[in-house]
Amino acid sequence: MLNTKHHGKTVAVRVVGGERMSGEPPAAASFVAADYAVFALMLVVSAAVGVYYAWKDRGQGSSEDFLMGGRRLTALPVSLSLTASFMSAITVLSNPAEVYRYGASIAFYGLSYVVTVGVTSEVFLPVFYRLAITSTYEYLELRFSRATRLLGTALFIVQTILYTGIVIYAPALALSQVTGMDLWGAVISTGVVCTFYCSMGGLKAVVWTDVFQVGVMLAGFLSVIIRCVIMKGGIVPIISDSQRGGRLNLWDFDTNPLRRHTFWTVTFGGAFVWVSIYGINQAQVQRYISCRSITHARLSLLINLIGLWSILLSSVFAGMCLYSVYQHCDPWTAGRVSAPDQLMPYLVMDILGDFPGLPGLFVAAAYSGSLSTVSSSINALAAVTVEDLIKPHAQLSEKQMSRASKVLSLLYGLLCIGMAGLASLMGGILQAAISIFGIIGGPLLGLFTLGIICPFANSKGALAGLVSGLVVSLWVGIGAQIYPPPPEMSRPLSLSTGGCNSTMAYSLNWTAPTVLPAVANGITTTSAALNSSNRRPVLADTWYSLSYLYFSPIGTIAAVTVGLIVSLFTGGWKQELESRLMLMKGDTTLYSLLKTCTDTVMTRTGKLDLTKEREKEKKSGNTNPAFCDVELDLTKPSIPT
Repeated sequence: MLNTKHHGKTVAVRVVGGERMSGEPPAAASFVAADYAVFALMLVVSAAVGVYYAWKDRGQGSSEDFLMGGRRLTALPVSLSLTASFMSAITVLSNPAEVYRYGASIAFYGLSYVVTVGVTSEVFLPVFYRLAITSTYEYLELRFSRATRLLGTALFIVQTILYTGIVIYAPALALSQVTGMDLWGAVISTGVVCTFYCSMGGLKAVVWTDVFQVGVMLAGFLSVIIRCVIMKGGIVPIISDSQRGGRLNLWDFDTNPLRRHTFWTVTFGGAFVWVSIYGINQAQVQRYISCRSITHARLSLLINLIGLWSILLSSVFAGMCLYSVYQHCDPWTAGRVSAPDQLMPYLVMDILGDFPGLPGLFVAAAYSGSLSTVSSSINALAAVTVEDLIKPHAQLSEKQMSRASKVLSLLYGLLCIGMAGLASLMGGILQAAISIFGIIGGPLLGLFTLGIICPFANSKGALAGLVSGLVVSLWVGIGAQIYPPPPEMSRPLSLSTGGCNSTMAYSLNWTAPTVLPAVANGITTTSAALNSSNRRPVLADTWYSLSYLYFSPIGTIAAVTVGLIVSLFTGGWKQELESRLMLMKGDTTLYSLLKTCTDTVMTRTGKLDLTKEREKEKKSGNTNPAFCDVELDLTKPSIPT
């Protein structure tokens, strides 16, 4: 046991076998000049990309150049941008905390990514790319009606602003945690930087900053993982610690839909969430339809799959490292951090505080994740507003439209900064983010599925399905927030404070609470909620206790079912549609491959020639006189005159 000074106080730090067992909270003052330099470099590079593309494309004043990159982008940068767009600070901060508290079952998201890329590439991409639309919601008017398009646009705007508020708040939380910087100062600086380069350089700036920021995110994860591996003496001890602590709970095939995370909820429910993001979300669709060809677009989705797997694997292993380091002294229940989302910044300052620049790299990773997502969202919001709300009602020149796009990017950036305040009230940020996508994205996915796959779905059925899906999703989602599922369904794993040094006491904000927080579904419940547990309604332990990953499938299934029924009863089967608005067999890769193989075989063998068969028959026997190998020519009269 060693005594050290911390802010003028004597603090005991436990050392076991030469390894420092963290006993004190990381000091804000330990964020040194080198850390600020690394962090500032990331901001400068991001802003410089925006300035570069604003200068490079200064002569191209069209809104399509600004919003779609002139539809000339290639597969590699688009693939990395697709990865970065929704692998935000929520991934950097919350995935490791999720593994720490609930286990590594979220690794099955890797399977849901495969399903997502396959469905997006084969079902949604061909239709959107063929129509060459700027806003995804243009399709809804072409297929259904103007009202359907406007409702879809409104839901997307609400969903994106809420989600972006969470994404801005998350890195600001990390920044204030490790530097002592004012929380709202960090929120505002996050929003201002990404609003700047997004409104300056448009989609090209967003895509190329995403490429840079994916690299920063992976570097931040690797810095933590490598340090933990060195501290623990290899990868095997970390895996062994996680196994003993129950964190490797991968083989949970319980089909109970009330269980928070199982193989089925993560794979099946997660696939619906991610298809609603990749298949129909404007921020993602806008990227792959900006590619120069549909081949580049499909390739970008495949390469993006590698990026998704890399970041998922890094975040899951970082969570295992987090548990291995704090398996005997949990900082959260010991009161050293106020929320699970602060565990990763705490670990970073604990194990990397003696390496100037590395804490700055991790904070830059969290910040990069947010910048990429927020900039994507701002660009997408500007695109749908211009295409769906301004163009149909105003006759503007291309230059005016481009200018309007930039102004809208600025305004949406400011609005998203304001919405970040809501994120501080939402508890666990990972679940809050996925819940938003499930509640709103699920019904929207059902609406687009009706349009692309069901030829007899009409506008009445589409509107009825969308509204029904939204009502059902809101019902279960809001009910789950008011009446959190019981712990036996969420099953948080045990956390120990037995190895903490009880002699440590601080007058800072790190004082241990007298009562440990009760957790359900990632949201800290109040004592009032606990006291009201005896007054829970009948649906509280069934319908409201569904895994939050099922919010999206419920909304999708409800929208499709109601939409089909209403369409059939309102004459949808009588309508005639343009084939370009539907998925056609020629759009699928499988059909294209079969056709290519068939054509290749026919080209190599030539046309069927009966005379060749006759020559073979002559060698083995007589020709049947009932057959003649003279080719008929129907252009000549059969009876001579």
